[in-house]
Amino acid sequence: MSISFKDKVVLITGGGGGLGRVYALDFARRGANVVVIDPAGAGDVVAEIEAGGGNAMASAADVTRRDTISELIGQVTDKYGRIDVLVNNAGFMRDVNFLNLSISECLPVTDVHLTGTIRLCRAVWPIMMRQAYGRILVTTSASGLYGTSGQAHYSAAKLGVVGLINTLKLEGQKFNIRCNALAPVAYTRSTATLYPPETEGRMKPEQVSAAALFLCSESAPNGAIMCAGGGTFTRAQIVESHGVTLDPDEVTPEAVKQNWAKIADMSEPKIYTMGGEQLGVFFARARS
Repeated sequence: MSISFKDKVVLITGGGGGLGRVYALDFARRGANVVVIDPAGAGDVVAEIEAGGGNAMASAADVTRRDTISELIGQVTDKYGRIDVLVNNAGFMRDVNFLNLSISECLPVTDVHLTGTIRLCRAVWPIMMRQAYGRILVTTSASGLYGTSGQAHYSAAKLGVVGLINTLKLEGQKFNIRCNALAPVAYTRSTATLYPPETEGRMKPEQVSAAALFLCSESAPNGAIMCAGGGTFTRAQIVESHGVTLDPDEVTPEAVKQNWAKIADMSEPKIYTMGGEQLGVFFARARS
């Protein structure tokens, strides 16, 4: 059965170019009413969608400003009456070695990638709860999951959105709101200076869009982290080792050092679906 977004209302931040533009076009081709959110380029993408027979709305709302977000949500609900999908795609990269990173350089990055994502999620959350349906996608990255030199602020924000969906997946599940993360690998204007030139033809945004649409569909998983690029799709997870349990009179820094190999042994990783599961294991294994 094909994936359809007929009559669904889809909000896409950073939809004026790059991955966001491709997402917008693909959602529209599958029947969605697409709200393209971008201070620059949103109108052009809407025109492109409408030229292809689709329905779209342009917005210049700034994800760092609560007032413009509130105005946007009001406009969308007045026009369509609902919001089904939120794709948090807005962002930019600015590499700075951590030693040279100032707070003034850090905050614009975290405000868009992390705080902006939280703002949009919070704005659509009560609407999705009332209609008992919603799909939220956040954009993480390999930098957030694994680290990249020169991107400490960007990495922190990109792992932060994973923490966000780890909780939203729990709070939203009884309302049929599913929340997932996507780590894209695509050759776009923002990555052109980072990726080798030969990847332009092999790492197309269209190949990432397939993952984005699946994660926003009615059959989407909940709380998944997917990585996508160049036709390759993987799932990332946070796992924990079995570790060791020491008797109270054995708990010393030296004992931790001596047992580090066992503590760090990931041959039998444990996957938790919520924080309480991990706490429960520690409570059960604690020795008095």
